[in-house]
Amino acid sequence: MADSLRDQLLKSGLVQKLRSEARPAERPARPARTENKGCPSASRPPKGKSGRNGNAGEIDLARAYGLRDRAEREQKDLEKKQAEQRAREKAERKQKLAALLSDKALNKQDAEIPRHFPHGEKIRRVYCTAEQLAEVNSGSLAVVQYRGRYLLVSREIGLKAGEISPEALILLCDPDAAAEDDVPADLVW
Repeated sequence: MADSLRDQLLKSGLVQKLRSEARPAERPARPARTENKGCPSASRPPKGKSGRNGNAGEIDLARAYGLRDRAEREQKDLEKKQAEQRAREKAERKQKLAALLSDKALNKQDAEIPRHFPHGEKIRRVYCTAEQLAEVNSGSLAVVQYRGRYLLVSREIGLKAGEISPEALILLCDPDAAAEDDVPADLVW
């Protein structure tokens, strides 16, 4: 028990002695350099010792950082692949929708009656004739959004468009459904 707590910690390697802490009287004398002068093995640390001031903890820390970096790169690669896959699927849906809606739109140039419907957070409209308005309200015609336009299509085409891309089918009335409010569907406003 002659050793102080400080000496015991230094011996165990838990605390490193700093030069600024060492008192001049406590400094150990330097060994004479006359021995092994010019011998390259004299400057090497003994076997089993690291040439660095570090210990196994620092090596483990560096390894942990390397593993974390690798995991982050793998995560980024995975996210990139998933984004590319979603983009491919979206492009395929667009192609299928284009093929389905090719020459199937029933919009007419002389249509003057607007059919209003909610889409997103706004009220939108598609112009149709009196006959088309009755067919939209009865569920015989559907409204599909394609390339920023609202197209009138048959019920079957609207259902197929909804299967390909659910956000493409905007309006398909169910004639058997009860009215949500007291406003008739064929009201022109």
